[in-house]
Amino acid sequence: MRILHTSDWHLGRSFYRESLLSAQEAFVDHLVETVRAEQVDVVAVAGDVYDRALPPVDAVALLDSALGRLRGAGARVVLISGNHDSALRLRFGSALFEAAGVHVRTSPDLSWEPVLIDGVAFYGIPYLEPELVRHAWELPDRSHTAAITYAMDRIRADAARHRASVVLSHCFVVGGQASDSERDISVGGVAHVPLSAFDGVSYVALGHLHGRQRMSETVRYSGSPLAYSFSEVGHVKGSWLVTLGSGVDFVPAPVPRPVGRLRGDLEELLTSTRHTPYEDHWLHVTLTDAVRPKSAMDRLRARFPHTLALSFDPVGAAPAAQPVRLSGRPEAEVALDFVREVRGEPAARDEEDLLRQAIEASRVKETMA
Repeated sequence: MRILHTSDWHLGRSFYRESLLSAQEAFVDHLVETVRAEQVDVVAVAGDVYDRALPPVDAVALLDSALGRLRGAGARVVLISGNHDSALRLRFGSALFEAAGVHVRTSPDLSWEPVLIDGVAFYGIPYLEPELVRHAWELPDRSHTAAITYAMDRIRADAARHRASVVLSHCFVVGGQASDSERDISVGGVAHVPLSAFDGVSYVALGHLHGRQRMSETVRYSGSPLAYSFSEVGHVKGSWLVTLGSGVDFVPAPVPRPVGRLRGDLEELLTSTRHTPYEDHWLHVTLTDAVRPKSAMDRLRARFPHTLALSFDPVGAAPAAQPVRLSGRPEAEVALDFVREVRGEPAARDEEDLLRQAIEASRVKETMA
């Protein structure tokens, strides 16, 4: 059996206000072509299909088209919800889709009920918000490790009846390398799940982290199909092509527009021929001029029309307070930094606890939306 492992499509996402819809459409074209060319039996989508719980209509239309075209190319589809998806909205019509060969798994209690395809059992563990399953599953603590371990214990018990087993899961495995474009999923400061939690199955298709990663021979992240932050410069995007019992190959995805970073003084950036390869890139530019140049962004865009972000790090200037990084940081840390900035002192412990509770309650509410 041949499985195409993909994840983190984030349909509807933009990149510094630049629409990515056409690039995401090109990725869907690529997936369909790969299914046909490689005679793929199953496409496994490991969560974060959409970028937010209430996706824009263009994103919904693209998913509708993608699922129909993948089935038309001959592949079954197994799909789970991620932490960006609304589990309730994504599962709409799932009973009807099941009959058509598109298997949507967004309910935690279906994690250990397999989708059987040609004798192979596929188990879909959607993103598990620990607070939502803790009491129903009588977990020992409120953690991602406890939730995943509970689901995997039941999966292993069922998988023993089948010749091969594939698990889809959306989580953060210990040792994985994060980027700035994943949303924090830590609970009580802990987001990681040990690799050993996934022992005992034939292959584990992970989602959540945006860089392709091999956690073990049988446990992998496919990464996102496009770069969604400048921290992903140098990533090779694509999908894992898994031939059960044989091997795993990586299938690179098309790159509609590369992302890059440039650093230097404005005059050098505008005149040096060594920067010519970056003229078609989406760019984050850091200027090192001792005095901040006037109209810097307009002048940069005359040569690099796709410059999206601009920062300044003057050479020889007195050390300045470092800008607070927002993307990729836990929401609670950002909020606590804000309290410290406006009040001149950190939040009290009871205030910090209340803030963290409010943030987690908001995340739970969004997951249930």
